[in-house]
Amino acid sequence: MTRGLHRLPLEKPIYEIEDRIAELESAPLGARQQEDLRRLRRELVEVQKRVFGTLDPWQTVEVARHPDRPKTSDYLGLVFDEFVELHGDRAYGDDRAMLTGFAKLDRHKVLVVGHQKGKTLQERQACHFGCAHPEGYRKAMGKMRLAAKYGLPVICLIDTPGAYPGVGAEERGQAQVIAESMFLMATLPVPVVCVVIGEGGSGGALGIGVGDRVAVLEHAYYSVISPEGCAGILWKGAEHKADAARALRMRSHDLKSFGVIDAVIEEPPGGAHRDPRQMASRLKNYLVRTLKELLTQPTAALVESRYGKFRAMGTFVEAGVSA
Repeated sequence: MTRGLHRLPLEKPIYEIEDRIAELESAPLGARQQEDLRRLRRELVEVQKRVFGTLDPWQTVEVARHPDRPKTSDYLGLVFDEFVELHGDRAYGDDRAMLTGFAKLDRHKVLVVGHQKGKTLQERQACHFGCAHPEGYRKAMGKMRLAAKYGLPVICLIDTPGAYPGVGAEERGQAQVIAESMFLMATLPVPVVCVVIGEGGSGGALGIGVGDRVAVLEHAYYSVISPEGCAGILWKGAEHKADAARALRMRSHDLKSFGVIDAVIEEPPGGAHRDPRQMASRLKNYLVRTLKELLTQPTAALVESRYGKFRAMGTFVEAGVSA
């Protein structure tokens, strides 16, 4: 359990109980106090389940953006072994918003690609708050080609509000390079597993999001646009962000029901930020189980199925007519 400085309004009843537990634990405990402590701990679990089991769409966004939520760098230490980072795109520079490197997952050698937001203000600024530039996606593509050369599965951890929107990024071909990355991932002759661990915003997320299996953590979100961006377009003001979040239907269980993702990975009571180790254990179990399944499939069938899955997402039915 973590007790960071950042407290969401929705967590108020949880922190109130934790404060009462801390107060009891700080004093000598008699029989009555021990019973009160046990009761409060049971109550804490129930309140956590109730609060996080009834999040509205905007509250889900707040949880996905929580500063204490585990980042790609955290999972590298908790899920993988022997991570060796690979830098640079061999063209322009090394984008710190995109982490790439080889690692071991259980008994499997894999390539890990993931967005990195940073933890301190200085790190966040250096990582552009998880918004990758074209060189970040070129770096990811170069390392994916290397993984394909050695027959290694690719694991992508997605956590970005979107690709970097600056003039320089556009001049260096931001849209083009994201499209190239999606095309490459659709044709990679190795298993590809993508997991949205926090924010999954727009093309910045999709640029490393084409996989045989795509999963989303329970309180993460995956959307074509941020709620604020959507509100700005539809209502001309970010004050309607909660309405936009509700309209976007971007929560994990909505996405699963639409067939946009393949799995929802359940978070610990109170969210991933309150128990990163347990969350990492659940993520690792999912990745190991999924790789075991994918590695038994012939390469041609794997690529065909991956391509077909994403092509099918453009099919919809309206008024009984397929379009």
